[in-house]
Amino acid sequence: MNYLKRLTKVYKDSPKISCGEASKFIIMSDVHRGDGGWADSFAKNQNTFFAALTYYFNENYTYIELGDGDELWENRNINDIIYAHSDAFWVLKKFHEQKRLHMIYGNHDIVKKYLLYVEKNLFQYFNRRENEYCDLLSDIKIHEGLILKNKKTHNEIMLLHGHQVDFLNSDIWRVARFLVRYFWKPLENFCLHDVTRTAKNYKKKNDVAMKLSRWASKENKIIVAGHTHRPMFPKPGRPPYFNDGSCVHPRCITGIEISGGDITLIKWSIKSNSEKMLKVEREILAGPNKINDYFEKAR
Repeated sequence: MNYLKRLTKVYKDSPKISCGEASKFIIMSDVHRGDGGWADSFAKNQNTFFAALTYYFNENYTYIELGDGDELWENRNINDIIYAHSDAFWVLKKFHEQKRLHMIYGNHDIVKKYLLYVEKNLFQYFNRRENEYCDLLSDIKIHEGLILKNKKTHNEIMLLHGHQVDFLNSDIWRVARFLVRYFWKPLENFCLHDVTRTAKNYKKKNDVAMKLSRWASKENKIIVAGHTHRPMFPKPGRPPYFNDGSCVHPRCITGIEISGGDITLIKWSIKSNSEKMLKVEREILAGPNKINDYFEKAR
């Protein structure tokens, strides 16, 4: 299928979330929560992630996870991931209980598109300490895409992971998963990295960005994606393709905030102060820009 038609199909099939000036969203992707072992790329940023999500929870944001939240190519058992990163799932559960959690699947957690998998593995989890099953994300629905629609202007922001335009990670994802699970994961234990991933391949990154940008320009819609791990924040008048980066950067996690009609690219990292105390801090990388400017410039 032509990638433009594929993106249009995702758009047509995506549920719409009504929003306005008072709405607040934090969008993150490519968390790649693992099992806590040597190949767990998220482990080094787990405290930063927990601190950031706690801040957004207290500030009444809605958290949208834009795919590849869990590393389910390298790991078969999601319960191992939940056990290793119980703090992260604890705060996700708090968001979900207040109906402020939305999840999209990516290529590395594409099995979440199957309802039976989600019911079995995310509605509840096995508590090893209590030796019993406990509620987790009861009745959570995980989508391929979501649409943020402004109830006043009717402008739309399309959210998806972005692997849909990447042949290896969409059309033949089972082959890619096999290579990662049985070839690259053992090598990662010896500090070698998977060079076939889009996040490690600049040519593939540029190709994904070009395709998503083309669709956004053609349809006159903002598109926010992940997948490439490379943050993107265009100026008004440029193709409105944004990328939230990832949570597995060596020294930080990145994301996109939508609040008060503005869009902002941010990062969270651990820094030391003058008293040599470590602190998790938020920093603006780009913006804030008015969302309406992207639609007005396109007309």
